[in-house]
Amino acid sequence: MNNQNLTTTFTVDQTPEEAFAAIKNVRGWWSEEIEGNTGEPGDEFTYRYEDVHRCKMKLTEVIPGKKVVWLVLDNYFNFVEDKSEWKGTEVIFEISEKDGQTEIRFTHQGLVPEYECFNICSKAWSSYTNGSLRSLITTGKGQPNPKE
Repeated sequence: MNNQNLTTTFTVDQTPEEAFAAIKNVRGWWSEEIEGNTGEPGDEFTYRYEDVHRCKMKLTEVIPGKKVVWLVLDNYFNFVEDKSEWKGTEVIFEISEKDGQTEIRFTHQGLVPEYECFNICSKAWSSYTNGSLRSLITTGKGQPNPKE
């Protein structure tokens, strides 16, 4: 059970291209505080939530309508002993067509149950992906963290 990365999957009626565009619109579903570019390979952006969490991501793979991968370059949590738990992990969005719908598979590769933040991070990612991102794809409006 050492290789249990956080994974969640949901389906929508929109096209893979619409899902892909929404995933790249990180300010539209994760946080309005995102700084930097979020759409092309090599782009880097930072996420910040109050003084609780901040991280720096780099887009390492961007395949239109199919896949987006972020590498966590740096990370800080104020609520765990190992402040850099996410560092070196990957956040992966895989998009595919399934039974006339579009399936989005979210994996945070390297975020495993042994991490102190696993339960909190799992709940947060589930809310952002199955809630806010899904809403952005299906209605054009997500529920990102607002600007402070």
